[in-house]
Amino acid sequence: MPSAPTSLEPTNAPQRPVPTGAAEDVPLLAARLRLSATRLARRLRSEAHLGISPSLLSSLAVVHLHGPMTLGELAEKEGLTKPSITKIVSRLEAQGLVERLTDESDRRVCRVETTDAGEALLAESRERKDAWLAARLARVDEDQRDRLAAAVEVLEALIHVEEPPT
Repeated sequence: MPSAPTSLEPTNAPQRPVPTGAAEDVPLLAARLRLSATRLARRLRSEAHLGISPSLLSSLAVVHLHGPMTLGELAEKEGLTKPSITKIVSRLEAQGLVERLTDESDRRVCRVETTDAGEALLAESRERKDAWLAARLARVDEDQRDRLAAAVEVLEALIHVEEPPT
């Protein structure tokens, strides 16, 4: 059995010098980060193996995080049209992952929330993705894990940086 790679870089990836510190060209760093984040997100989605499309899983996660919510609110958060989100919610409802509730204060308004089955599916998705990633992280050396932990702090800070007013 071949030994596990000890680098975060895939063994079949082209090896190139990795600039460090302030000398890194900011646009180049941005491009590399975007590509790496996109590839990691794609790989994590594929590891879920849940039999549900990424768009359905995304909408389910938004309902879980922000629900109960109206279809219009969900469409806005997902960046989709109301007819598209109606189809998605119908599919999620048919699979027993969400349910529609009539608003008590205005019976014309319908809200959607996750069911126990939807919550379980989201938990399983997170567990599978975390397990896949943890197995990869266990194969790299401690120094690389320490560097990655520091990088995660920077990534978390980047997410919360306020955009300057335009």
